[in-house]
Amino acid sequence: MASTLRCLSVSRNFVQCARTQTRHLSTSPILHNDTSTPSPNLGTVSSPKRPVGGFRGGIIGFLFGFSLASAYAAYHLLDEYKAASAALQASVEELQASTAKVTAHVWRIEAVEKDLKALSHNSASKDDLSRVRAEAKKLYDGLHIEFLDLRNHIWGMQQDLHALTKKEATPVREQSIP
Repeated sequence: MASTLRCLSVSRNFVQCARTQTRHLSTSPILHNDTSTPSPNLGTVSSPKRPVGGFRGGIIGFLFGFSLASAYAAYHLLDEYKAASAALQASVEELQASTAKVTAHVWRIEAVEKDLKALSHNSASKDDLSRVRAEAKKLYDGLHIEFLDLRNHIWGMQQDLHALTKKEATPVREQSIP
């Protein structure tokens, strides 16, 4: 029965509010009459949050996506930079090794050139060699001529000796020679 009375009073208040065109729920006569004791304080009513509009949500989504894509791109750019830096470092180290090899080869070439200069100063040239060859040939020819002269002289002495032995040879002497 209390509920029917309440419904009746609510419907009356509704009609009265409809006439006045203002309705205050907190000061409605039904609630005011219905409860003689004050209602407990339930706290302040928070204002409802405004929903994020489509335009505002699009901007926020765009900025979030852009920052996420930028971070991903920066991460990959940093990885590529590290890879390129490592490749460059390896290339520099390889260049240093090849430079050291070339430097060692240059030092060896300089040492060989130094030895070659020393040998070229100490060795004979073609002119010196032809001069020495001509002198050796003259000496050989001179020795050969002297050898032939000596041989001729010895032959002449042999001939003289034969001639003397034939002249002095007598039949007696030939017999006395054992």
